[in-house]
Amino acid sequence: MIPGEYRLKPDDDIICHPDRPTLRLIVLNRGDRPVQVGSHVHFYEVNAALDFDRASAFGHRLHIPAGTAVRFEPGEERPVELTTFGGKRQIHGFNGLTEGSVDHAPDPQKLEAFLRTFSLPLQDGGEPS
Repeated sequence: MIPGEYRLKPDDDIICHPDRPTLRLIVLNRGDRPVQVGSHVHFYEVNAALDFDRASAFGHRLHIPAGTAVRFEPGEERPVELTTFGGKRQIHGFNGLTEGSVDHAPDPQKLEAFLRTFSLPLQDGGEPS
């Protein structure tokens, strides 16, 4: 056995977070560079070039195996599946939009300021809310 190796039964399905709710969103990369998002990033706070329903993503992360990521090429639109954070549900770091519990409503002024830094039009053509 190699250190860190897993030996799984070949016929068993691996189900990640079976008791957590999931959410599907459509994400569009409006930027001119690829954006990669890791498995444990607070999706609400990802790169502002990614256009999606951020309010719905508050308190969620990608529903993918730990240590993996999803890459969005420029102009690419694709669905993603998100799942809620577990544990104490405290988020710190990333882009500083949360800095605490995700069990309360996000601060819309922080989000608006974050999105305006990138000056990208939103999917619906409107202003950040």
